[in-house]
Amino acid sequence: MGVVYIVGAGPGDPELITVKGLRLIERADVILHDRLVSRELLRFAKPGALIVDVGKSPGGAGPTQEEINHMLLSYAAKYDVVVRLHGGDPLVFGRGFEECLYLAERGVPCEIVPGVTSGLAAPAKYYIPPVLRGVASSVALVTGREDPAKGVRQVDFKKLAAAVDTIIIYMGASAAGDIAGDLLAGGLPADTPVAVIKSAFFPDEEFKVIKLGDLGPVPNPSIIVVGRVVERGLHLRRLRGVALP
Repeated sequence: MGVVYIVGAGPGDPELITVKGLRLIERADVILHDRLVSRELLRFAKPGALIVDVGKSPGGAGPTQEEINHMLLSYAAKYDVVVRLHGGDPLVFGRGFEECLYLAERGVPCEIVPGVTSGLAAPAKYYIPPVLRGVASSVALVTGREDPAKGVRQVDFKKLAAAVDTIIIYMGASAAGDIAGDLLAGGLPADTPVAVIKSAFFPDEEFKVIKLGDLGPVPNPSIIVVGRVVERGLHLRRLRGVALP
């Protein structure tokens, strides 16, 4: 029986993976990777390693989570080192915990290797801090898309508007307009700055800053940052001589 490593690949820049994560890629007999994992990282796989794309397209095409779990179990029975490579961090809106739990319940050794999550890395590329002394003392990382099977939305954006200083939204592309409406209803001013970062660290990357009152659907995949820290990021960009969006 082999060992399965649930590894965070980071936000897209191949240089932002951890040293441990890279070493495991180099050792792996099998690598199962997401859609948003940099293909540059896969070049570090050893000759003969089996590389399996288990990513899902925005339309949902691709292996189900149950199928991925079964694949991990099957490969662990045949190979010594299996790497499940997640974009970002496997525990931040990924299925890394579920995968590790599934394997552990079946006696398969499993280890989680954290990665840099895109919700922090994408804003950092544009000098936007999640918290900042005198500006923001709290941050929430939330999903803009929830499983409809739950029957209830766990993220209450109206309450969140008054609860934290910075809100970073993953997977909120199609629901951005509705989320903005809830945040406004919760008391956030319409002129609250919002940064939208599409495909951070990838060739088709886009960055724009708008007001919360103007926020509607945005390109997929995007990280959405809501809060006054966005203004501070723009100020630092000016000081650095970087063109504003």
